[in-house]
Amino acid sequence: MSTNKTAIVTGASRGIGSAIAKRLAKDGFSVIVNYLKSKEDAQRVVSEIKNDGGSAEIFRADVSEAKSVSELFEFAESTYGRLKVLVNNAGVMRLTSIAETEDRHFEDQVSINLKGTFNTMREAAERLEAGGSIVNLSSSVVGLNLERYGVYAATKAAVETMSKVFAKELRGRNIRVNSIAPGPTATELFFEGKSEELVEKLEKMSPLERIAQPEEIADSVSFLVSGEGKWVNAQVLRVNGGIV
Repeated sequence: MSTNKTAIVTGASRGIGSAIAKRLAKDGFSVIVNYLKSKEDAQRVVSEIKNDGGSAEIFRADVSEAKSVSELFEFAESTYGRLKVLVNNAGVMRLTSIAETEDRHFEDQVSINLKGTFNTMREAAERLEAGGSIVNLSSSVVGLNLERYGVYAATKAAVETMSKVFAKELRGRNIRVNSIAPGPTATELFFEGKSEELVEKLEKMSPLERIAQPEEIADSVSFLVSGEGKWVNAQVLRVNGGIV
């Protein structure tokens, strides 16, 4: 099957990535649901999309490995045709103070959050069609500067800067590159390693006094890759209910 609306969503087996994949499928995209470890969850996302009349397939790829990323893009093209949208959602978060951060936790976050985004953008530079769109997931902790988020926030700040530079480097190709910076969102990644007290504190930080649902983040991605978002480029959209 070939389509001129093909999207890759990395880390799409759960959480925000899953919600993005399902929303883009509803928007008419044929979606490649990328995963690394959670094959059953990825298959569940694809089943939900297909049950709703959409098109989707899973593909296992480690975004921190350039060869694996190249294979991901080749699969997308051979399955659905030329790529229109790339959403970089794959990420890991290890909450420790900078002084207590172990080398392996530092390297995990840099290799997946930062290098993974670099690898997919570099591949997209050759494969994304004119009029395409890239959305990279950052985080509003970049502005909050919360304790124990140092390395994670640093990788996301780098993603924001790299995205803006990439948007300029793609001049003349009508390809837009933006970042989404969610605030606290009800996902497994968000709740992992947090005490009830910290979760309650984060819930109250927004003037809206709650945390986001993954679907609300997906709505913003949908806007950025749509025709309605065609004049938004090289920007960071902070989807956080007003916490920063």
